[in-house]
Amino acid sequence: MSNPIRVLQVLAGMNRGGAETLVMNLYRNLDRTKVQFDFILFRKEECDYNEEIRKLGGNIYWIPRYNGKNHFRYKKAWRTFFKEHPEYRIIHGHVRSTASIYLKIAKKYNLSTIAHSHSTSSRGSIVEQIFKNAIQYPIRHTADYIFACSLDAGKWLFGVKALQKDNFKLIPNAIEIKDYKFDKALRKKIRTQMDVRDKCIIGHIGSFTPPKNHAFLLDVFKTIYDHNKDVAMLLIGDGELRPQIEKRIKELNLADAILLTGVRSDIPALLQAMDIFVFPSLFEGLGIAVIEAQASGLPCVLADSIPSEAHVTDLVETLSLNDSLKTWADTIIAHKGGSRRDSQQEIIKSGYDIAETAVILEEHYLAINIEDE
Repeated sequence: MSNPIRVLQVLAGMNRGGAETLVMNLYRNLDRTKVQFDFILFRKEECDYNEEIRKLGGNIYWIPRYNGKNHFRYKKAWRTFFKEHPEYRIIHGHVRSTASIYLKIAKKYNLSTIAHSHSTSSRGSIVEQIFKNAIQYPIRHTADYIFACSLDAGKWLFGVKALQKDNFKLIPNAIEIKDYKFDKALRKKIRTQMDVRDKCIIGHIGSFTPPKNHAFLLDVFKTIYDHNKDVAMLLIGDGELRPQIEKRIKELNLADAILLTGVRSDIPALLQAMDIFVFPSLFEGLGIAVIEAQASGLPCVLADSIPSEAHVTDLVETLSLNDSLKTWADTIIAHKGGSRRDSQQEIIKSGYDIAETAVILEEHYLAINIEDE
């Protein structure tokens, strides 16, 4: 039996996040006798998924994080890696900021290159965004294949014309749909553990970073809570803004009404405990948490900045971030007391079944490998 082809996945780190979770979902579901993942990361400290990667047979390598000042050392590190590892034929880059650098180097060492867009905006100051956009522009010409989690994400990074080319592929942020099926007994158990049995739970999943717009979310919840003391909010995630968010919660006198869980591995179970899912992000490549929430049968109130591909059921309602806090509050609370329904088949028909997506990606890798032989 021949050995599996090994595909290099490039990510900043492997903590729980949208792109990281998608890659791990794909990794768990593909046929690892045919395709294996190895990882190049920029974060050397142990991450949430590192142990599982090793158990699944993956190798983890590290390249220093790019900071501008280390431009030549960064390029040298990549050249050294490819010289020491001539066995690789495919590299799949999920880090867009320096993809035009490392994919160009990879091509010189005869690797087929894939660039994958997971967002619709660059973070940072205006100057930082201008710099990132400039360094990202060549990706559309450097990569042999360009992937995106949504059409909006593809247009943003690669341009409209690129999406018409044969080398573009839409890779949905698919999930293990069966894990999210509504379970009344599990809901009761989780709510009892959290001591929120009689509360209406408004939930959110997302890293504590600027794009997730937690400050706006807290102001909306404050508007709701001032008139409805039988509600609570569940915030799942962690990140750089956590101290500011905790401070703001205290300033709004909401400490007794908001539960911060930190990063969790039991997202399907926590979704069971919720009654309404709210997602007011400033921008998203897709918003995998929205797909997860719908798979759990939750009514979802989203910002209209979320790509339309995430609207896969009639459980979704959208609002503008320019709408008033009262409009958001009234729209959210209107779902209070609603019943859950089984939306699993709708999610599957919309193409978000991870088993199907894994097969599509696996076949693509194998086809690339044959072309390179």
